[in-house]
Amino acid sequence: MNVKVFQRVSAIVAGVAVTLAMASCGGEKQQQQAPAPQIATLTLSPSDATEESVYPATIKGKTDIDIRPQVTGFITKVHVDEGQHVRKGQTLFTLDQVQYQAAVDNAIAAVNSAKTRVKTAQMTVDTKRQLLAKNIISDYEFQLADNDLQTANATLAQANAALTTARKNLAYTVVTAPSDGVVGTIPNREGSLASPSSAQPLTTISDNSDVYAYFSLTEKDLLNMTANGSRSMAQAIDSIPAVQLRLADGTVYPFTGKVATVSGVIDNNTGAASVRALFKNPSGMLRSGSTGAVIIPQEQTGVIVIPQKATFELQDRRFVYVVNDSNKVVSTPITVNPNTDGKNFVVTSGLQPGQRIAVEGVGTKLSDGMTITPTDAAAAAAPADSTARK
Repeated sequence: MNVKVFQRVSAIVAGVAVTLAMASCGGEKQQQQAPAPQIATLTLSPSDATEESVYPATIKGKTDIDIRPQVTGFITKVHVDEGQHVRKGQTLFTLDQVQYQAAVDNAIAAVNSAKTRVKTAQMTVDTKRQLLAKNIISDYEFQLADNDLQTANATLAQANAALTTARKNLAYTVVTAPSDGVVGTIPNREGSLASPSSAQPLTTISDNSDVYAYFSLTEKDLLNMTANGSRSMAQAIDSIPAVQLRLADGTVYPFTGKVATVSGVIDNNTGAASVRALFKNPSGMLRSGSTGAVIIPQEQTGVIVIPQKATFELQDRRFVYVVNDSNKVVSTPITVNPNTDGKNFVVTSGLQPGQRIAVEGVGTKLSDGMTITPTDAAAAAAPADSTARK
């Protein structure tokens, strides 16, 4: 009886094994017969591209003038507020005028006294001249009178100079704007002592009708600009196209600018030269002290441009999948220009015109040596664009 049960169990096990083997063979055949996946490809051809070089920049007003008093005194009135637009000659601060007005009054009194002395000395000289003509007095006595007149005139001149200085000092107690602009920080208010020797200015007036964006170019950048010295820096500056300014929030300023100057000295610490680009600022949106980035475009012709999504990185190297004549993808190392627009790469080596590369499934579906069914990426994008427009 046990022998029969054993024979039946053996027969069942053998049948299951045969069934599993047949199922496995059938799955392998199905896997071998599965069609190659359809992958969008791009045929490479030379094209034109605009390379953008981006440089961090600091924005300054066309003029940033520190307002400092020319005399010492307590602030009695602040006539403006921070951020206010002012005109040239507008009163900003008033300092205590009492002592300076008193100095003017004293100087006026000194001038009047000196004028009286001059009149007295002149009368004496006129009288002595008549007496000298009648030989009543000697030349020596007349010369003494004339010397007194010259001394009186000198004293009057000194008094007039002192009066001018006193009036200027009194005028300096009213601090005015040297140019149109925007008022900066006002650290000191009424009651504070203002002095020409103070380290901190009363405020700063920034003329923001035009602004300068300051950025730096390396020595290598300067050599590229001048084609290794084959043209002058002035010619290189003239050849730079209009530049853009990317603001701190990532938006691009609506007005383009122009590179105006390049410093003639390279900083030994940074190895870079300071460059200044001029931007119009009609609305006053740009303020002195703001930050951003200057974008310098550079046109390139006859270069290979590929989508960034068609590439992947492996061990600090960038690769693409090149599709060969057998429709197999082959991972190929490439080098690209580090300056990008965020969507495409300009290939500097590793690819040739006429080659095909896979532009989808990179990093997800594709693997080296995999066979695909290529589809035209441009043709596939056209219906999608048409649908989006509708």
